[in-house]
Amino acid sequence: MSRILNGIVAVCPDLGIGNNGNLPWHPVRLNNEFKHFRKMTATPSVDGKQNVVIMGRKTWFSIPEKNRPLNNRINIVLSRECKALPAGAHHLARDFSSALRLVDTELAQQADHVWVIGGSSLYKEMMESPGTRRLFVTRILKQFECDTFLPEISSDKYRLLPEFPGVPQELQEENGIQYRFEVYESIQQ
Repeated sequence: MSRILNGIVAVCPDLGIGNNGNLPWHPVRLNNEFKHFRKMTATPSVDGKQNVVIMGRKTWFSIPEKNRPLNNRINIVLSRECKALPAGAHHLARDFSSALRLVDTELAQQADHVWVIGGSSLYKEMMESPGTRRLFVTRILKQFECDTFLPEISSDKYRLLPEFPGVPQELQEENGIQYRFEVYESIQQ
């Protein structure tokens, strides 16, 4: 079965997603944006199953220790460097394809939606992989200093959906920062 892969990310106007291992707007917290992330990644569509979050090692360690693992989700950390499972993580995989194999074999009975949550190279790999891909993008409408970026969302590979169930369409604002939610879906070639 070909599984839909989802990526979820918040980006500055220049597609910046991080700075010095934090979100670009750190220390400002966007609590409603974070609730959106949690709702999307933690809500399975099938009772008794859990969603999977796949992230790189740096993304894992950027999550405050008290929040690791992301609860009510199966946490898979990708690393070629870690020899042992990072404390709190559920699974360790060497690369993206190994993580997807794990989801489709060992985790097949318990896994529902698969979410890629960072970082940059993992988003790139997910965005370029075959099959149906969805990108849930929070467009932060203010520029912050960034040193890590999302690859360009190519209009010949992805289309912006006019709406998506459970994703608010209206402009959001928190702590003086405006943002909007967008959902892109891969165009089948």
